[in-house]
Amino acid sequence: MDIQEIQNKISPSVAIIIAGVIIAGAIMFANSKPPSQPLAQGNQPPQPDATALEKMNPVSAEDHIRGNLNAPVKIVEYSDTECPFCKQFHGTMKQVVAEYGTKVAWVYRHFPLDSLHPKARKEAEATECAAELGGNDKFWAYLDRLMEVTPSNDGLDPAELPKIATYVGLDATKFNTCLSSGKYAQKVEDHVKNAMATGGQGTPWSIVVGTNEKKYPLSGAQPYQNVKQLIEGALAGK
Repeated sequence: MDIQEIQNKISPSVAIIIAGVIIAGAIMFANSKPPSQPLAQGNQPPQPDATALEKMNPVSAEDHIRGNLNAPVKIVEYSDTECPFCKQFHGTMKQVVAEYGTKVAWVYRHFPLDSLHPKARKEAEATECAAELGGNDKFWAYLDRLMEVTPSNDGLDPAELPKIATYVGLDATKFNTCLSSGKYAQKVEDHVKNAMATGGQGTPWSIVVGTNEKKYPLSGAQPYQNVKQLIEGALAGK
């Protein structure tokens, strides 16, 4: 029996099945390729090694800190304002600060993922303009409001940025001048580079610094109980 006769005997249903297998294989092959850039992530990302964590820029008064700079535990968060997991984790971190008070400081740094959220980088600059015009308190007020109103995944209209500035009590004209200048673009980029150097592969990416300066990775939007457990270990110096 030649090939043509075999083909003629194959039923349409069998042909459909064979085609389906071929297509499925192609999809699996495409999905097996590793991403070329960091991706927003959930709760089970890969963990970096301790050497990478040591590349974190030291926490200083130049950082945006919610809480006491000299707190025994510091959580340094590298975040993307348009990442839905970051929006979720923002609420978790507010809960942490409310419970632990002066024992834990929340340090916020920028990690916009351009391939997923092109708007996030300018939003990061907007928070820096808020800090310039109103200090640390206005930075956090602006960031809280931005996280509250954004639908995430690049859903925030850029026209909302000056409206948020007005909402938190800033001069909209001065804010727009600052934002259009691009003066904080390099600062945001420096944060991104440091996040990646420390092993950050997605957002939110956080590093917990304990009482003995030991660093612990905290990847993804971990639930409150997981974060609490890590904090307790960091406080104990474990």
